[in-house]
Amino acid sequence: MLEKTTRMNYLYDFYQSLLTPKQSSYMSLYYLDDFSLGEIAEEYDISRQAVYDNIKRTEAMLEEYEEKLLLLKKFQERKVILDQLKEGFEKQQLSKKDCLELIKALEILD
Repeated sequence: MLEKTTRMNYLYDFYQSLLTPKQSSYMSLYYLDDFSLGEIAEEYDISRQAVYDNIKRTEAMLEEYEEKLLLLKKFQERKVILDQLKEGFEKQQLSKKDCLELIKALEILD
């Protein structure tokens, strides 16, 4: 569950501008503020089922955006490469060639 929550938080961060205000609000309350479905339903004076349906549809939309745009995937790949560069510099184990290859990999992601 935590892994799904973390993924949804990342997807929400990347794609929230593509959501409607209502979708954005429900996702923010549910995933960022840890509101229950009942609390959100009470806040908006609607049924828990309506909140659940909206959140599930929005989750599916976020996954579709990621499938097409790959912002999260590229972010994660950049992080791995940057971590490798950082570790290599700290341990002074990277050759010039290794550094250039990692930089090239970063450029490809853009």
